[in-house]
Amino acid sequence: MRWRKSSYSNTGGGECVEVAMPPDGVLVRDSKLGSSRIRIAPASWARFTAELRASGVERPNKEWAVG
Repeated sequence: MRWRKSSYSNTGGGECVEVAMPPDGVLVRDSKLGSSRIRIAPASWARFTAELRASGVERPNKEWAVG
């Protein structure tokens, strides 16, 4: 499974949020916590990234978009 690091994570590797997209959902983890992660339904992830785009707070990586 391929994990992608947030563009806002620091370069030292200490504060990284990563996302992976298996077929059955979206996984999000904090790289400091190792195997701890949360699974998000694809529809919920799509709503979340759409809200970010609409708010102007963050421009999500196009590769992370679902739907």
